[in-house]
Amino acid sequence: MALCGALQSFLFEYDTPRIVLIRSRKVGLINRAVQLGILAYVIGWVFLWEKGYQETDAVVSSVTTKVKGVTLTNTSLLGARIWDVADYVIPPQGENTVFVMTNAILTLNQSQGRCPELPDDQTKCEVDNNCVPGYVSTHSSGIQTGKCVPYNSSIKTCEVFAWCPVEDDYHIPKPAFLREAENFTLLVKNNIWYRKFNFSKVESWHCRSTGTATWTEPLPTVCQNIPSGASTTRTLPTPSHLATTSVNHAAEFAKYYKNSDGTDSRTLVKAYGIRFDIMVFGKAGKFDVIPTMINIGSGLALFGVATVLCDIFVLYCMKKKYYYREKKYKYVEDYELGADET
Repeated sequence: MALCGALQSFLFEYDTPRIVLIRSRKVGLINRAVQLGILAYVIGWVFLWEKGYQETDAVVSSVTTKVKGVTLTNTSLLGARIWDVADYVIPPQGENTVFVMTNAILTLNQSQGRCPELPDDQTKCEVDNNCVPGYVSTHSSGIQTGKCVPYNSSIKTCEVFAWCPVEDDYHIPKPAFLREAENFTLLVKNNIWYRKFNFSKVESWHCRSTGTATWTEPLPTVCQNIPSGASTTRTLPTPSHLATTSVNHAAEFAKYYKNSDGTDSRTLVKAYGIRFDIMVFGKAGKFDVIPTMINIGSGLALFGVATVLCDIFVLYCMKKKYYYREKKYKYVEDYELGADET
């Protein structure tokens, strides 16, 4: 019976809104407060802050970097030597990132052969039995041959088959080997493109150290003219840029040579310095009718929330809620059906 009654109500009853004017200061203030909040949200947040009247597009970017500068060093190991971009930038030209060498450990004239390993807790030995033929650890410079040989007049270490002499990276030069890197200039070229707006632009910057760094460690630097921070939304399609630096970044590479007897030799370079990572992100927008009308329509629809909240308050929270329910709802029987029965 209940199911039949529900089905009958669904099929043969019709609900229509009824306008009831309630003269109440409390309800009126609640209604206006909710409407004012919705209006502030639509105007302040949707249109002014989020720029809901604009069509937006994210930037597509390609960044290339290049370093300029020449410096002179004069050491007992190398003598007087000029360093240019090909020597201290690894690689000489890159995209989105560039590594500038400010200090280095150089191991000259290495060739493949047998030599003593660097001394540590794993390589120090007294007799050959302390060394394991074919043994390689994480920090090994080569493969152990099984012999214990003198490293110097007081220490013996296990012999290895490796590039000899092995690199000694325990002693980093101080002050920094290329301390003149503060005078180098980093060139940043940025190609941006906004596909929706068919807009492209090439931007360039120069970046230099502030000159306030100390030189007991590899060069710390602060990059000028590249603004750091979060992206912003602008009417003009101009991207934001974030330049980060990684100080004491290390890279290792070698330069190979062919000797007169046909054998290979190399100079091993363990470079310390700064790696610049340049990220470009941004958003452009311009006025468009479609998003404007969509947001206006959504804002008008939100005003219905005020009516719903006020109805809930009047019908369920006020002391005279039953009285208001009687005024809110009215039940009308079928007039034509009543006339026929009469």
